[in-house]
Amino acid sequence: MAGSTLKLIGFILPLGLDTFGVALALGIAGLPPGRRMHVALLFTGFEAGMPLLGIALGVPLGHVIGSTADYIAAALVAALGLYMLLTEENEEAESARLLSMSDRGLFGAVALGVSISLDELAIGFSAGLLHLPVLPMVIAIAVQTFIVTQLGMRLGSRIGERWREYSERIAGAALILLGAVLLIAQATS
Repeated sequence: MAGSTLKLIGFILPLGLDTFGVALALGIAGLPPGRRMHVALLFTGFEAGMPLLGIALGVPLGHVIGSTADYIAAALVAALGLYMLLTEENEEAESARLLSMSDRGLFGAVALGVSISLDELAIGFSAGLLHLPVLPMVIAIAVQTFIVTQLGMRLGSRIGERWREYSERIAGAALILLGAVLLIAQATS
């Protein structure tokens, strides 16, 4: 029980940092305060739903590939972290793109939701391979997403672009560390 709780926390915390970074960008870009609740609910819905899709793919595959699934899950988590560390975007252009997507009605909202939740798809896939408890994971992701989105948008309207980049770098490093811990735990068990 304690092992799966620690895995769950390890999976969820880095996702919050990434979401916080995107919410900061929206705040920095000037998202109107009246739209914050809509964006927070949109993010929460997508970020809680994508892991379910990932789990739906990961659980059956985990049964097929057996004990190798733990190694694959750890490698996927580490690869996601590495991707987050290595991708550099023009932060100003990214903020403008996110704000523009939030202004485009239903299509823009869906595109924004999907763009911020692809890492949750990968995490859900890994969680499915590792057989993590689904309901606690989805609830924790939803609660965390709503809170960090609200905080990020509010703080983003007050602070600089540098904080967004730091939160994304920390999230990437945390996912790499989680992948390494999962690999070590699997190798020693």
